[in-house]
Order: sequence, then structure tokens, then C-alpha cells
Amino acid sequence: MADDNKLTAEPREQFGKGAARKIRAAGKIPAVIYGHGTDPQHVTLPGHEVALILRKANQVLDLDISGKSQLALVKDVQKDPVRQIIEHLDLIVVRKGEKVTVDVPVHVEGESAPGTIAALDANTLSVEAEATHIPERIVVDIEGLEEGTQLFAKDITLPTGSTLVSDPETLVINVTVPGAADLGEAAEGAEATAAETTEAAEGESSEAAAAE
Repeated sequence: MADDNKLTAEPREQFGKGAARKIRAAGKIPAVIYGHGTDPQHVTLPGHEVALILRKANQVLDLDISGKSQLALVKDVQKDPVRQIIEHLDLIVVRKGEKVTVDVPVHVEGESAPGTIAALDANTLSVEAEATHIPERIVVDIEGLEEGTQLFAKDITLPTGSTLVSDPETLVINVTVPGAADLGEAAEGAEATAAETTEAAEGESSEAAAAE
């Protein structure tokens, strides 16, 4: 967890859409913190700092709430669908040493064998990791992988301290030769079209013969 994740959270006592609009107009973000059997805490966070932190997934915030430190994992981010402005955060109370389950982005590095393409079938994998050491991403090296190679979740090397939660048989990388399947489908389509044309021509000939 980065030192930049330390923020001052102001306790919030006013609720409703009107209060939330005023908070956002002041450049701040309303949020609620819950978990570990505690009563939900409604707070206000500095908007700009939060926006910078949330450029990365699964961030744990070190909050100063009225002089008391509280670690909280960002669980849900609600944004305005048009302006993409953060409107509200849901945070979950976490403690140092505690394990949490999160979806971590998969990042591909390298290039597969010449003439092939590597499709990323799973954009994220669920892992269990210590709350204060959640990996930012899972790196998958595809350098030189040949056509037909498939990498499943069980084949991926996870960051130190992380344990796989996703189904081990989840397909992550699939290496194919582009165009091969398309050409086959095109050929089948051409054959079908030719057959339909022949049948139509034979039908017209039969109708003409019958008319005579």
C-alpha cells in the first residue's frame, strides 16, 4: 500500500441527494465505510486525491477519521455515466495481515510466435491476498507462444503472497492463427451459396420445361 493512499476523511452527518450534490460541488466525494461488524461510517473524502488513487484497481485507503487511523478497501465506485465523475464510494474495513479476495487485472507482455495472435479471454483473475499487499496486476508472458497454446488460470504465475480463487480451468490466453478459421468458414459459405444457386437454376429449368 502506497503512502499516497493516506487521506483525511471528514465524518458526514448530512445525507440525501441534495447533501451529496453539495459535497461534490465542493470537490469532495461522499463515501460509506462498513464491515467487521462495525456500524457504517459516513464520511467525505478529498475528490482530486481519490481520483488519482483510483487510477489503479483494488486500492486500500489509510484514512484519518477524527484522529483515528482506519484501513479501508475500495469495494465499489459509483460514477456519473456521462461525465465519469466519481459520485460515491463504498469502502470495506480491513486490517493489516487480513486476507481479502479481489479481482486483479491481467496484463499481457511479449509477443506470440510470428503469424499468430494471442487473445486475452480473462481480463481479471480472482485471488486472495493480504489486504495491504494486493497486487496491482497479474503479468502473463506470451513471448514466442505457438499456435494452439492455451494458458489457463492454473498455469499463470501469481504475484508472491497471492492464492488463486478463480476456477483453475478458466481460459486466460488462447493463441491462434488469424484468418485460418475465417477462410474455412468462407469456403463453406461459398460452397453453400453455389449449391443454392445450382438448386435455383435447376428449379427454374424444371418450371420452364413444365410450362412448355
